[in-house]
Amino acid sequence: MNTVKIGKRELNRQNNQNSILDAARECFSEAGFDKVTVRDIIRKTGLASGTFYNYFPDKQSIFSALIEDYLQRLNAHLKEFRKNANTLEQFINSSYLAIFTAIAEDPVIYKLVHANDKIVEDIYGSSIFGLALNSLEGDIKTAIESKIIPDLNVDFLAASFCGVGSELGLKLAETDSDPKKAAFFATKLFLGGLHEIGAASN
Repeated sequence: MNTVKIGKRELNRQNNQNSILDAARECFSEAGFDKVTVRDIIRKTGLASGTFYNYFPDKQSIFSALIEDYLQRLNAHLKEFRKNANTLEQFINSSYLAIFTAIAEDPVIYKLVHANDKIVEDIYGSSIFGLALNSLEGDIKTAIESKIIPDLNVDFLAASFCGVGSELGLKLAETDSDPKKAAFFATKLFLGGLHEIGAASN
């Protein structure tokens, strides 16, 4: 098995970038995005200002990097947890478990994003759950075609799914609850509603 050795310069680059991201996470969490300045972040890292600007042009780019890291972990969990979902309940539970696991791994970021949703929309043109909505809609269409999910309005279904996930996710981040228990609760709540709507639509 070949292992790739990281050079001293590359290791230093990674350490500097992680230091900036950690400092930004802490600053944003303490004061909110609007009140934090680049100077605040630099001061907390102990790095020179020139070093900071080698990695990020402004605080918005740091905020974007934190969000993108969260979304990458979320998408990785979605892919992993849903790969063996063959029933409606498995699909819903694995989706919620992926969302709640990503939140539990970094509740600070989720609370930060939730509190600064307007900033997220300014950057991406969508909320954090809106960003996840695009891939979710595609997955729902595939699940409908595979007869895993009833043939319902995809837009309504995805929006409802994200609405429940968003608010339960915030509770999870604030209370350090178990992602599996939160996913179980959301699944049973959502599953009952799906059956009722499906029956009424037939």
